[in-house]
Amino acid sequence: MMSKITTFKSDNLLINIYNNRKEMGYAAARDIASKIKELLSHKDEINMVFAAAPSQDEFLEELTKIQGIQWHRINAFHLDEYIGLPEDAPQRFGRYLYERIFSKVPFKTVNYLNGNAEDIKTECERYGKLIKDNPIDIACIGIGENGHIAFNDPHVADFHDRLTVKKVNLDMKCRLQQVHDGCFTKLEDVPEYALTMTVPAIFSAEFIFCIVPGKNKAVAVKSAVESPISEKCPASILRKHSNAVLYLDEDSASDLNIVGN
Repeated sequence: MMSKITTFKSDNLLINIYNNRKEMGYAAARDIASKIKELLSHKDEINMVFAAAPSQDEFLEELTKIQGIQWHRINAFHLDEYIGLPEDAPQRFGRYLYERIFSKVPFKTVNYLNGNAEDIKTECERYGKLIKDNPIDIACIGIGENGHIAFNDPHVADFHDRLTVKKVNLDMKCRLQQVHDGCFTKLEDVPEYALTMTVPAIFSAEFIFCIVPGKNKAVAVKSAVESPISEKCPASILRKHSNAVLYLDEDSASDLNIVGN
């Protein structure tokens, strides 16, 4: 039985807190499915972007089970991708999304970001044009331990970025998170560079659903919700979006003042 602990707003951002990550994922999936159906009631097709991380596991598993979604009217994209991993590497974000959703439901199109392209600048331009030609209706994202959204770590995040997709170098905290999450066995295995949709590209989505479970995200969540809005915590920009929802479990919400009080 789904049980919400509390709901409140920080600036424009709606925040829902649940007992555990399973209930959180269930609630996010149900809300997103409802929004998909609502949009498809008056649009021929919609565009969705997905995050690839263990934090999304419960949500994606539940979303693929929901009946009545007309997937054949949805174009799928993903937020980011490592540069230089072997094509068969299990850590590739395209592979993660293929295994958990892209291969499980019949999207109209699935559009992969290629971190092994011969010309990375051209790949950024190609994928950026795809995003511009297919404006994002729904963005399903997470927040990193350093407050990043996609791979917009604090040192490369730009709330006024003119690019849609760009190459970035990953900071140490971001790379260590990939080890903490069990995606890589040691830091040396984590790529130093990646491709990412920029903050303005993500912010341009009509609706943003941000799913963030886990105690290791508590500090980042507190910064995103309670600290000044700045690139020091890129996720803080969500508080300026008119249609953004943040889903937390008891662990990821544990440092918030509203919970402590």
